[in-house]
Amino acid sequence: MERVPSVSGTANLLDILDRVLDKGLVIAGDVRISLANVELLTIRVRLLVCSVDKAEQIGLNWWKYDPHLSLPAPPIPPVLPERPEGQVRRRRPARGRARTRRR
Repeated sequence: MERVPSVSGTANLLDILDRVLDKGLVIAGDVRISLANVELLTIRVRLLVCSVDKAEQIGLNWWKYDPHLSLPAPPIPPVLPERPEGQVRRRRPARGRARTRRR
């Protein structure tokens, strides 16, 4: 059986993603569309890809204070009073009787 030679230094997708999230990746660029020296459209791209831990290390934590992204603490449900032993909740009688149709 022949062995397929492997290329040294290969990395799988998981290794690449782990490195990007750990170190961070910055992409910056500008796209301008002009016609006859009249600027029609400008797109400025500033993209940072990193883990939440890395973002907090470099001072980015805006998601903690954005009311649309962070949820308030859930309300604490009220505590119902306990029933004394022996007290049983009785069922209410049904309202009206079930009617049957006669043909």
